[in-house]
Amino acid sequence: MKPATNELSDEVLALGLEQYALELNNDGITTVPPQVTGVSSELIDRCTEVLLNRFTEMTGGCPITLAEGPTGKLKWPENHTSVLRDENAPPEPTQMLIQQLLQLDRCFRDLAVNPVVDALIDHLMGPVSSIHPVAGKARRLSSTNSFVKWQGDYGYGKHLGLHCDQAASPLPWAKASITANATWCLTHYSKKDGALAYVPGSNKLLAMPTQPEAAEQAVAAEAPRGSVIIFAGSTWHGAFPKLTPGLRLNAVCYYRHVAALPQENMKITMRDQPWEDCDNPELMGELIGFKDKFPYEVQSETVPMFSKAS
Repeated sequence: MKPATNELSDEVLALGLEQYALELNNDGITTVPPQVTGVSSELIDRCTEVLLNRFTEMTGGCPITLAEGPTGKLKWPENHTSVLRDENAPPEPTQMLIQQLLQLDRCFRDLAVNPVVDALIDHLMGPVSSIHPVAGKARRLSSTNSFVKWQGDYGYGKHLGLHCDQAASPLPWAKASITANATWCLTHYSKKDGALAYVPGSNKLLAMPTQPEAAEQAVAAEAPRGSVIIFAGSTWHGAFPKLTPGLRLNAVCYYRHVAALPQENMKITMRDQPWEDCDNPELMGELIGFKDKFPYEVQSETVPMFSKAS
């Protein structure tokens, strides 16, 4: 894996993204407004509508609105495990994860192929070595999810759940990101509304968070609705508790280096889905990895055949 450098790609320069690329280098995170990504309010509205409907469907009929959050009583199943490992019982539900967004609606597929985000994710991961079977751009999709979050006072605990997304990868890490995250803000992000928490510059440490110092240094990634927050897999991040009524809603495109294991096996799960129904089918196919040599499902290398003597 080639380490990332401070050099800016042709795509970053052509799109005028120098500021955001340099923020990724320095802080490990950047926020790009909708006037730069070109994402319309109508697309954000559509994503919101689909997710609210999906929430009601998945929870067995619980109504939900942006202003109020879930308006019915929710409880975890008996086998639920809390993220707060020091609790004897899981707290009342105040967050739910909706997975496999690409299968739900075209609006999420269009977010995934946004050229501004693609250029910045590519900046984080850098190119693949010329001898690799998929020489070229390294970024692939790992999963697409939505964190549906409503009012609650526990959050992820006193340490804010701070972690690195690429923690499963062995140390030492290179400067090139092994994973990267693009969080599309479908609602306004502020600290009191349960915004993403992060430690500026922690990406440069190339190590896991240390507590309590990490939580003491954490700040909120505050952003208007329609913005996208992009950060490296080595950036220390978590979330603040949501202290206000209503929802904090997002759509997350989580990326991986081509050499890393994906969270969702999209080569299989998206094969029979309408993946080509998006703004850039060629890019979507590349991000899913349909043409990647690995992981293979059948014999992929040429076999020499026995030539019988005449």
